[in-house]
Amino acid sequence: MNLIYAVILGAVQGVAEFLPISSSGHLVIAGELLTSLSGRGLPEWLQGMTMNVALHFGTLLSIATIYFRDLLGLLKQVRLLLLIVLSSVPAGFVGLLFKDQLEALFQNALAAGICLLGTAAILMTARRMRGVGRGLSELSPAAALTIGLFQAVAILPGISRAGSTVGAGLMCGLRPEDAARYSFFLAVPAIGGASLLELLKLLRQGDSTAPEFLPMLVGMVVSYVVGVFSLRSLIRLLAADRLHWFAWYCSTVGVLTIAWQLWAV
Repeated sequence: MNLIYAVILGAVQGVAEFLPISSSGHLVIAGELLTSLSGRGLPEWLQGMTMNVALHFGTLLSIATIYFRDLLGLLKQVRLLLLIVLSSVPAGFVGLLFKDQLEALFQNALAAGICLLGTAAILMTARRMRGVGRGLSELSPAAALTIGLFQAVAILPGISRAGSTVGAGLMCGLRPEDAARYSFFLAVPAIGGASLLELLKLLRQGDSTAPEFLPMLVGMVVSYVVGVFSLRSLIRLLAADRLHWFAWYCSTVGVLTIAWQLWAV
């Protein structure tokens, strides 16, 4: 049963990480649905941040696969690297300062439903406030910090990291393809840092967690494979100016989740 859970959540992560519908929010909601349908609580390894970060690491590998040459090219672009560091500061600050509070939210489907409405608002706002279409070479420090603030908000389950950072990039005037590229450049330190912290935590816990590494590995592999296809789909959707379509999806899932959770009370 653990492997079935892992495959389901890996597929959810792979689809939802790159489409602007919040992978973390969908993981929370999917976990709650699995609990309701199975009639029993989820295994300990599925709760909290550890499995969530493992699945995100799978999609981090998807980014490395699609943007491999771009990531190598970053080594020669000192200014852009500094802007990425600047953009990463807000999320790092929020993640470290509010780690315990955030972990509690990753078990709260109602909060995820409410935050999905926030994602819908960001996508619609980006559609209305889209800028002139500049390249990454024209990205200013102020715009980089703004995108970073949106990424910090996206730590909340239900706020799409891809939707918020791509949306912020569009509002700051970036071309769609450059907004996507910058968004996923930012994912590397954000997801990589969180993955490293969770790995250190697991190593400190010792052998008690060893039996659960197999389902985590399965989920990670599934999220990687599905993530490659999802990321390519996002790039095509941006080129066709269809990103805002997902605002309707997020609104629908958010409202249904809120109604479900309030009814269950």
